[in-house]
Amino acid sequence: MAMATSRNGAVRGSMRPISGANSSNLRSSSFKSRIPSSAPAPRRNSSASLGGASAGDNGVPGRVRVAVRLRPRNADESVADADFADCVELQPELKRLKLRKNNWDTETYEFDEVLTEAASQKRVYQVVAKPVVESVLEGYNGTVMAYGQTGTGKTFTLGRLGDEDTAARGIMVRSMEDIIGGTSLETDSVSVSYLQLYMETIQDLLDPTNDNIAIVEDPKTGDVSLPGATHVEIRNQQNFLELLQLGETHRVAANTKLNTESSRSHAILMVHVKRSVVENEDLVSNETESSSHFVRPSKPLVRRSKLVLVDLAGSERVHKSGSEGHMLEEAKSINLSLSALGKCINAIAENSPHVPLRDSKLTRLLRDSFGGTARTSLIVTIGPSPRHRGETTSTILFGQRAMKVENMLKIKEEFDYKSLSKKLEVQLDKVIAENERQLKAFDDDVERINLQAQNRISEVEKNFAEALEKEKLKCQMEYMESVKKLEEKLISNQRNYENGKRNGEVNGVVTASELAKLKESLENEIKLRKAAEEEVNKLKSQSSLKTRSGEGEDAGISRLQKLLEDEALQKKKLEEEVTILRSQLVQLTFEADQMRRCLDRGAPGNSYSATDSLPSRHSQARESANGQKAPFATLCEQVGLQKILQLLESDDANIRIHAVKVVANLAAEEANQEKIVEAGGLTSLLMLLRSYEDETVRRVAAGAIANLAMNEVSQQLIVDQGGISLLSLTAADAEDPQTLRMVAGAIANLCGNDKLQARLWSDGGIKALLGMVRCGHPDVLAQVARGIANFAKCESRATTQGVKNGRSLLIEDGALPWIVQHANDEAAPIRRHIELALCHLAQHEVNAKEMISGGALWELVRISKECSREDIRSLAHRTLSSSPVFRSEIRRLGIHF
Repeated sequence: MAMATSRNGAVRGSMRPISGANSSNLRSSSFKSRIPSSAPAPRRNSSASLGGASAGDNGVPGRVRVAVRLRPRNADESVADADFADCVELQPELKRLKLRKNNWDTETYEFDEVLTEAASQKRVYQVVAKPVVESVLEGYNGTVMAYGQTGTGKTFTLGRLGDEDTAARGIMVRSMEDIIGGTSLETDSVSVSYLQLYMETIQDLLDPTNDNIAIVEDPKTGDVSLPGATHVEIRNQQNFLELLQLGETHRVAANTKLNTESSRSHAILMVHVKRSVVENEDLVSNETESSSHFVRPSKPLVRRSKLVLVDLAGSERVHKSGSEGHMLEEAKSINLSLSALGKCINAIAENSPHVPLRDSKLTRLLRDSFGGTARTSLIVTIGPSPRHRGETTSTILFGQRAMKVENMLKIKEEFDYKSLSKKLEVQLDKVIAENERQLKAFDDDVERINLQAQNRISEVEKNFAEALEKEKLKCQMEYMESVKKLEEKLISNQRNYENGKRNGEVNGVVTASELAKLKESLENEIKLRKAAEEEVNKLKSQSSLKTRSGEGEDAGISRLQKLLEDEALQKKKLEEEVTILRSQLVQLTFEADQMRRCLDRGAPGNSYSATDSLPSRHSQARESANGQKAPFATLCEQVGLQKILQLLESDDANIRIHAVKVVANLAAEEANQEKIVEAGGLTSLLMLLRSYEDETVRRVAAGAIANLAMNEVSQQLIVDQGGISLLSLTAADAEDPQTLRMVAGAIANLCGNDKLQARLWSDGGIKALLGMVRCGHPDVLAQVARGIANFAKCESRATTQGVKNGRSLLIEDGALPWIVQHANDEAAPIRRHIELALCHLAQHEVNAKEMISGGALWELVRISKECSREDIRSLAHRTLSSSPVFRSEIRRLGIHF
């Protein structure tokens, strides 16, 4: 007997997956079965059913779902049956299968799903196993089983690992992916057992030494368990794949005439899922105290479910398979177990009072799958060869009988007392500890407050006693001082009285002489004052005479000054009018020259006024007719740049508008840009943009700034003087498309400077650029796209040089959806700039995941194939090829580029 070392390396029975089929829901009806398509299948009420479900149990009815899958012809059949048609004809849209008995007689059968040889592995999983896996995650038991003749693709459908091609993964691998994705590593657990039933002996594929596992049945519930089997907890998908590979190396297989790797045993994968479920918390009022509330503890529940995946060994006829010796014994054992399974299904389908469960260990293991509490899906595999019509017929009839079996689905839910008890103990410990901490803190606070109060009282009593003593001493000292002063005053008065009586006459004579002297001094002072007043009056009269003589001269001087001021004002107005007329004349001359050159070329004339001045007009402004200087350069020499800039501050709106237009046209010429900046023209333009609300002034000023932004020195000055913020405010307020085009052009020019990237982003330049797309005008969108392309190019260059890390600032400001939306815009300028921006963004690996989730990968693939420019097409292809993230996603999606 030839044993296979690995059973997933080759396609059994030449079954190959073909992608592109759409999934559909299963449908229950059958022509050949005795169950009408309009009524559900009868449910067994007897306890002797394969699953032991009783009529009194609460459950959800669930009929066994059956799908049929046709294997394509293999190489041998293509040669041997070249002159014969397939024995079956599939009608997948009607869920029907026609079996040809001969050239003129056919039988029609109907299944829940009919899968052609072109059906992909993914579609097979979605229509056969995915509903069962979802039920297992909800708490129900589930079974997925493959039945059919040897070599028809059962192992390919169920157990293919898909090492080389992920699209070829079988039901086992895909089921575990969904189970791992639907559970939590913290609260749930998933474990597997992998067994084989070989020669009526249950063997552990994960532990070959464990080769005789006993079946244990619960006498109360009838549940079947295998306590001796190895249970391995699964933490990730890679761990599960390694276990599957280990089990496949131990499974028995042999080479027969019908199949080079024929399974000689039934493979059974059991997945045990334990999930924790918590009921909603209820707020309950306390009966004794209506104002207080408490929360009833939530009920932790545990749901235990089991998914059984059965890859049955293929039924075979000895004279066709050529089995002999030990392989013949294996074939007998396989056919006996499959026959026992068929008898049990027949008994359940016919409501027989006796179901022969104990005829085989296979039927004992599957007692919950047919007539029990599990949701069951069966896929029967057939071949197209007319030489095996008998085996194909037997397989189809097996599936038809299985469709008559109905299970009662139940959730196995347990109350998790241990978890609740542990949770309550933890909460109680926390409450006790918190209560002790609060009580200790309260006692400490009371003791501290008492101590502070005692200290305060003692301090107050001491201070009061000291103050009282001081006040007492102070009052005594004041009383003694007052008495002493009164005594001294009394003695002094007595002495003065006695002295006065003796010296009264002498004092009277002295006092009279002193009064006479004072009167004489007062009269002298009065005379001197009168003389001073007379002198002052004389001086005042002389001053008034001189003032009257000078008033005539001042009036003449004032008239002359007024005439001079009027002359200066008139001269200034005339100079402004002359300057305006010259600027208008030069502008008309420039437009006439443009029109004449367009007519000479045979094209319609396009008039570019000052309001159209953008960097795209830069080359036109440098042209001169017949080798002469440009008209605006001539105007600058005749009038003077400083005078033109002074007119920007004129009070007359028309003069100001014409001056802005002249400056804008001068700024379009590279030779004038530095002169304008040095003369303060940039500052004046920014002031106009900040202070004036006139739409024409703002539009032309923005155009002039856009022209000046072509120069790197001017770019830095614009940023330093707050130009980005001013342009952003103008973009937010303006509604005129031409104004928005000028502002977008200015910001787009600034986006091309590597040194200004961070400042542009922080001052809101990128958000302002994206905000202008609301206009929808093609010219505005073209300037926005150009700015995004310039910014992305500078970012890519900074990342390559190691100056910048992290994802793109464009993605930070939400530009990616708009970029993807306009990547295939009808307007060529917009499309070309957006394609360049996408290529530059994709060059930085940190942007790859967000670009994939945002749909940019598909646009990059399209650009690499369909872009009209060879350089952009090559850049997109090179970017996709060099990025590991993009290459992995392209392989996963199966994209060819």
